Amino acid sequence: MAAPLFGTPGPLIEMCESVAVYGADGGVSSDRNGTLSEAEETHMTTQVPCLWVGIDASKAHHWWVAIDDTGTTVWSRKVGNDEAAILAGLSEILALAREVRWAVDLTGTAPALLLALLADHGQRVVYVPGRTVNRMAGAYRGEAKTDARDAYIIAETARLRRDFAPVEAPTNLGADLALLTTHRSDLIADRVRLLNRLHDVLTGISPALEAAFDYADHKGALVLLTGYQTPATLRRCGQARLTRWLAARGVRHAETVAATALTAAHAQHIQLPGQDTAAGITADLATQVLALDERLKQLDRQISDAFHTHPQATVIESMPGIGPILGAEFLVTAGDLASYPDAGHLASAAGLVPVAKDSGRRTGNLHRPQRYSRRLRRVFHLSAQTSIIRDGPNRTYYLKKRAQGHKHIPAVIALARRRVDVLWALLRDDRPFTTSPPARTPAATAA
Repeated sequence: MAAPLFGTPGPLIEMCESVAVYGADGGVSSDRNGTLSEAEETHMTTQVPCLWVGIDASKAHHWWVAIDDTGTTVWSRKVGNDEAAILAGLSEILALAREVRWAVDLTGTAPALLLALLADHGQRVVYVPGRTVNRMAGAYRGEAKTDARDAYIIAETARLRRDFAPVEAPTNLGADLALLTTHRSDLIADRVRLLNRLHDVLTGISPALEAAFDYADHKGALVLLTGYQTPATLRRCGQARLTRWLAARGVRHAETVAATALTAAHAQHIQLPGQDTAAGITADLATQVLALDERLKQLDRQISDAFHTHPQATVIESMPGIGPILGAEFLVTAGDLASYPDAGHLASAAGLVPVAKDSGRRTGNLHRPQRYSRRLRRVFHLSAQTSIIRDGPNRTYYLKKRAQGHKHIPAVIALARRRVDVLWALLRDDRPFTTSPPARTPAATAA
């Protein structure tokens, strides 16, 4: 009987099955369907000192991988995003070790139930950014991309690094402000999209009428488009009738708006193709923008009311350039200020501290950081830019930087960095901003 061409197939098949089950990186692949290995069953019977649990979170389910201090997987399973399933998995893992450290790669709405249950059971959770997980994946063998492998890498990264930021359970106020400010950002994006579409469609009717107004900031011009969109209809209406029509709808300076619109209408007498259809679309878009503006006004009032319930809202709002909206954004993006040892760490989180990129003899190279909170940087940048409108210490510092040869944006960034120190000190001392320095206490003078 002839021997097999490639030798005995049995061991090769068994080896492939082993790699398919455990993966090339030592983690556990999703082909296991939640079954326990012999090593996991051994760990189930004995407690270990500490376990690190990495969670690859998603909307429908999460994959949990628990590893010991050697990086060996002792528990791996898909857990549904359901309270009963999460509590069952939690009880199993807590029975395996005297101490459990958790790590997640998401902190949004998908893992909200999971994080709330972990916080309710007194578990400490850290946040491992997705960028870090992606880069750490290259340090392990294999090219597979599975939920189990990602969870294993999250757990390993948390085991090797101890400097990740903890995930704190948000208060009701923090959760409310996070939802409201995110919803506001979505509505602002919708408004920008509608205005861009409005400009595009209106240009196809009358370029002169499209250029006559700044529709993003002119409510009266939007009201005009809800009734009159073409040059011909504006000319037929006339100055007096159009002025009365606008005034009846509460448009300020109705006569000026009517005169500007008629000037644009008299600049074009030809009718463009598809004008009637475009006019109906323009009226609909203008109506949507006006309705969206009303929703934004109501939402701004809701954000302002919620922001002013914060105990330090008065301190934050006392800083020139910061109102209720930016103040709420600051509370959401900065989180618990106790997590920042000093003002420098807060500035670094906002991307206002340059990072060194030195190599060999090349030293002193400072560059803009790449990893920081864009929303937090936006808060400090916008507030600094607003604060230089009026005279005061902010404008004085900005003009000083301009006199030193800095352009507008670097000067604003320098001012924003300076304002981080001021806001940090105000929140630390729980006092409002004043243009004059506070009086020194006898104890501070003696020190």
